[in-house]
Amino acid sequence: MGSWFKRVFFFLAVNVAIMMTISLIVSATGVNRFMTAYGLDYEKLAMFCLIYGMAGSFISLLLSKVIAKWTMGLQIVEPNTFDPRLRRLVSMVHQSARVAGLSQPPEVAIYESNDLNAFATGPTKNSALVAVSSGLLSRMSDEEVEGVIGHEIAHIANGDMVTMTLIQGIVNAFVMFASRVIAWAIVNGLKRDGEDSRGRGSPMVYFAVQFTLEIIFMFLGMMVVAWFSRHREYRADQGGAHVAGRGKMIRALARLRAEYESPYSEVASSRDEFAVQSLKISGKRSKFFALFSTHPALEDRIARLEAQPY
Repeated sequence: MGSWFKRVFFFLAVNVAIMMTISLIVSATGVNRFMTAYGLDYEKLAMFCLIYGMAGSFISLLLSKVIAKWTMGLQIVEPNTFDPRLRRLVSMVHQSARVAGLSQPPEVAIYESNDLNAFATGPTKNSALVAVSSGLLSRMSDEEVEGVIGHEIAHIANGDMVTMTLIQGIVNAFVMFASRVIAWAIVNGLKRDGEDSRGRGSPMVYFAVQFTLEIIFMFLGMMVVAWFSRHREYRADQGGAHVAGRGKMIRALARLRAEYESPYSEVASSRDEFAVQSLKISGKRSKFFALFSTHPALEDRIARLEAQPY
């Protein structure tokens, strides 16, 4: 329990530090003063939204390995470990990195979880990390683990960490900009006839409309980000097939499908409080919210690999 609270505290502290840093930046540049007596200063508003939308995402990316190590309780595996199973894991990661053309192999870590999963994170290709759950390592065969490792190495080689961060930052900026512009137009459009059109209208109404629009646009933005994430998962599957072999990649996905679809599986009841959803090999999927899913259906991913000509 103490470890759990420590992780929660660290997670919150990092986010508070990020928000304070961004607030200092926008205050120093003056772009937070986009409301004027004559209306919105669209240039300052755009800069304000870009800084808030992009800076938070990229600061999180820069700190991604540190955050993952603390919030997921990762244990770094050294190449000279005495555990033969872990030594094989490190060897798989290093071999896959060489096949994928990475100049620097990623760090290797494990974390305690019944979930059969793995993820990649890190700010650059040469400063990445691959983490594997204890459940996956203990219940998958070596060939299936190789397929999983190949998938995560493909994420790194494809630059998916930076790509998804950039997409999320753009979506964040758009949500902030559109909600403020539309809220301003609505509030000023509702003003009484004869009232000075340069006025700001009711601040309370403005912020209420802005908040409502941000929620709406946020959900629309989540669908956009999820679509890109699903596309990158298909690419990572193809890359994993190249790195580890198509048969191993298909067997890994088939094993995940069997585990996730079984009502008696340990996976079905496991919950990671700080799950790293993007760049995991598999994610929870709901039929009702398929548009918000970051991962395609496992059967679709397997079918795509089986349909490949090689």
